[in-house]
This record gives sequence, structure tokens and C-alpha cells, in this order.
Amino acid sequence: MGALQAYEWAASYPDMLERVIPVIGTPGLDAFAIEWLDIWAAPIRLDPKWNNGDYYGKEPPLEGLKQSLKVITLHANHWEWADKTFGLAPAEEGKDPAKAMGNRFKIEAALDAVAAARATTSDANHLLYLAKANQLANADPAKIKTPMLLLYSPTDLVFPAPLVEDAAKKIAAGGDKVDTAQLAGPNGHLNGVLAIGQAGPRISAFLEQRRHKHHRHAEGRPSAAVV
Repeated sequence: MGALQAYEWAASYPDMLERVIPVIGTPGLDAFAIEWLDIWAAPIRLDPKWNNGDYYGKEPPLEGLKQSLKVITLHANHWEWADKTFGLAPAEEGKDPAKAMGNRFKIEAALDAVAAARATTSDANHLLYLAKANQLANADPAKIKTPMLLLYSPTDLVFPAPLVEDAAKKIAAGGDKVDTAQLAGPNGHLNGVLAIGQAGPRISAFLEQRRHKHHRHAEGRPSAAVV
């Protein structure tokens, strides 16, 4: 998750960055999010083929990985997206989910297909290490002195809007300017990708403002971290 890295860079190297734009993220995770990451990882750990991570050269824990990716896909979206996209439609016409245990809903089959496709290009251990790294992220807002533009989604279930807004207040308390902008839409966390165009003018204005203000001091400095 790039936003967590952006906050970490801003806190660790305040004199090296000219401006930072974290997208759909906070400086660290709260207890609720930490447990969600555990839920993301659980199917892999429960797959016998994971073998405590020792599966290279053997059959990988593909089924566990698929289920993990299915959980992540759903969590990264929003119930508004689910209702508008799938509703209560069956996966197959004429196979009412109420008539047989094997009859499925359209959303179940669709997320299974997405997860199966992603699993072919993913690695189970990589996902577990990614989850652990996210759980441990904990940048100190008080150390962030770089001008920030925080982009977030009001429907984000991974990084809820109130937590991003709270982070903005804590960073602003340090004395530097913090701007925020929302990415609206039914896709929850994924609005950070699918709706990023909404913030185009705000991003341009933020970058242009800093360019004019710090033009004399920016030479030789690293380019801005935009994540």
C-alpha cells in the first residue's frame, strides 16, 4: 500500500521531500484494520499446501491464495458497488440459490473468477509479508513537516474517512499546511484508482503552488513523492 510508504517517507525524511500526496491511506493502522489484515491472510495459512511458507518447488497453496484475494477484493470495494453491480442475481439463469446449496449468487461466482485470475500472477508468501508490513506501519504524524495533499474516499472500508481526516488534523498540528480532497464513488478503497481523475485539478494546483513557492530551493532535491 503506497500511501503508508508515502507517510513513512514524509516522517523519516522531512528535509528531502518537497511535497507528498498520499492516496487512500493513513500514517498507520488501527486495531480494527490490523485484524482485517489478519483475515486477509488467514485462508493462506489454513491451506495445508502453504506448509508454513515452505512450498517452493512444490504445489503452491493456490486455493488459500484465491480465498485471500477474494476477501481483499470485496473489502476493497463497497456494498453500494456490490448492490449496483450484482444485486441478488443468480450466477446462472434458472439456478435459484434458494433451491440448492450448489446454486450460487452472481457476486460469489464473479469474485471467485477475479480471485482465480489474480492468483495466477500472485505469490502466497508475498501476500503474507505484505499484510504484516501493513499491520506494522506506524509513521508518526508529528514528524511530518512536508506539505501534504491527502486524497481519500468517503466509502473506503479499508481506511475509513474519519481516520484520514484525523491524520490530517494531527499533521496540521505540526504547523505545516495539509490539504484534503475526497474521491467519490461506489468503489470504496478502489476509488483511489478508479476515481483518481476527480482530483486532477486539486493535484495540479497543489503541485503548481509548491513549484512557485519553492522554485529557488527545489534544485537538486528529490522529486515529490506521489503515491
